Amino acid sequence: MILDKNSAKKTAELLLQINAIKLNPENPFTWASGWKSPIYCDNRIILSYPQIRNYIREEMAKQVEQLYGKPDCIAGVATGAIGIGILVAEALGLPFIYVRPEPKSHGRKNQIEGQLEAGTSVVVIEDLISTGKSSLNAVKALQEAGADVKGMLAIFTYGFKIAEENFATEKLALHTLSNYDLLIDQASKTNYVKEETVQTLLEWRKAPQNWKQ
Repeated sequence: MILDKNSAKKTAELLLQINAIKLNPENPFTWASGWKSPIYCDNRIILSYPQIRNYIREEMAKQVEQLYGKPDCIAGVATGAIGIGILVAEALGLPFIYVRPEPKSHGRKNQIEGQLEAGTSVVVIEDLISTGKSSLNAVKALQEAGADVKGMLAIFTYGFKIAEENFATEKLALHTLSNYDLLIDQASKTNYVKEETVQTLLEWRKAPQNWKQ
């Protein structure tokens, strides 16, 4: 869900501006899941642009408070949301922790890195939502450690139906700065992509697991 549509449009514009969103329908990307995709989103690029990362930091910090109130702690999902999560925590003057996909196989075998006490209220920061599986895995780890997870705020979502279903099943609130529909609309208006490419991108989103070039 989008809280601020003006901010959402601005975020989409900035992501396109720095090529954090890469569109290549003719030579599709292959995701870790095996899905073929005409689009690839790498929000970590934001960290290399001070003005843009500051904008994202301030917007996310503001929306965290508007949506969930000020939590006790900010958690980032490794690895993509560690950087932006730290920035949000710093903007809010809050402690920061991050969650690995699974516990380490050595040392203390932590899955959660940082200090987390049972009963701590936490807002989870993500860079990107696709199916939501890895994001919700992080939430589960936090809850099992005794955290009170208030919700999640991500930079961008593809808006897959399966993600909506997964978050609904877990009864977890998800908000994002921007989303796929606004991104494609912005890309079309600025001639970032041709009209036929827009149609390809819209068709892919309907059934990405079955999409073929």
